[in-house]
Amino acid sequence: MRTAIIILLLSLCGPVYSAQMAVAGLAGGGLIFKQVQSVRERKFSDIVEQKTDFSCGAAALATILRQAYWLDVNEEQVIKGMLMNSDQKLVQTQGFSMLDMKRYAESIGMRARGYRIPPEKLEAVTIPVIVLMEIRGYKHFVVMQRAQKDWVYIGDPVLGHKRYTHEDFVKGWNGIVFAIIGPGYDKTNALLDPPAPLTAKNKLDTFYPVKDAELMDFGFIQSDFF
Repeated sequence: MRTAIIILLLSLCGPVYSAQMAVAGLAGGGLIFKQVQSVRERKFSDIVEQKTDFSCGAAALATILRQAYWLDVNEEQVIKGMLMNSDQKLVQTQGFSMLDMKRYAESIGMRARGYRIPPEKLEAVTIPVIVLMEIRGYKHFVVMQRAQKDWVYIGDPVLGHKRYTHEDFVKGWNGIVFAIIGPGYDKTNALLDPPAPLTAKNKLDTFYPVKDAELMDFGFIQSDFF
């Protein structure tokens, strides 16, 4: 009996996917099929969702590699790659570190750099970066997609797309942005244009691709664009 109940609960908790919905069309009974997206799909669009308690760093790194560089990697592959050069016991208790991510990035031909920047310079960060936040005493890697004067847009491997006030973000942030750099960077990648919150009345300001000269401030070199 207990097993049957567990199976039933699991079936009810399964993922909800987008589908086509028939809506009334023209007079005469014609139907129009409209593509719809579940709330969950919207929350995690373009974000790799973490599957384990210690893999927020792997999921955040996979998100940037997939969206900004179009690399066909997933969380599991990144975890396995980082474990090859990390202290596995330490990972099980504390999770992956920025050093683990740096080593993995270098193992696949990318470069990684950490920058300590003042809060008032967040708007100058023109590429998606990984940041470490402390949320209710829990340290957690997320992707900072873009920052504006009043808002900071985050791709959270656990919660999906989130928007923090500038003040709230700074309270939990450790002051460092971790940038993944290398050839094949897509200057119009989806992470730079996060979906507007479902309760937002206005769309985000139009995002314009950054220039090569601005990207070089983060360690890109000319050959990365050819």
